[in-house]
Amino acid sequence: QVQLVSSGGGLVQAGESLRLSCAASGVIGSIYIMGWYRQTPGKQRELVATVNSGGDTNYADAAQGRFTISRDGAKNTVSLQMDSLKPEDTAVYYCYARLAEIYWGQGTQVTVSS
Repeated sequence: QVQLVSSGGGLVQAGESLRLSCAASGVIGSIYIMGWYRQTPGKQRELVATVNSGGDTNYADAAQGRFTISRDGAKNTVSLQMDSLKPEDTAVYYCYARLAEIYWGQGTQVTVSS
């Protein structure tokens, strides 16, 4: 059974940085896409960034230029370096992996104070 365990959330001030990490276990076969989504109360979960098995990345407009996603295919891990954080980045961040099915991590809270 595939499990995603994420870490690295926390409370920071605007302008500071955080790094989120996620490790997938129980994987048989290939992970096509890994990435991060985020969600705030009352809103739908939204894309932050993804990276496919070929290393191609996709960023939401809000993340472009401030966030960097990276992946280690051999270790089945994905990380999100978040710089110049803003209060509007406050959300629960979910790790995502697409194999034959889609899997989600448990979510990690990121809070950015102004």
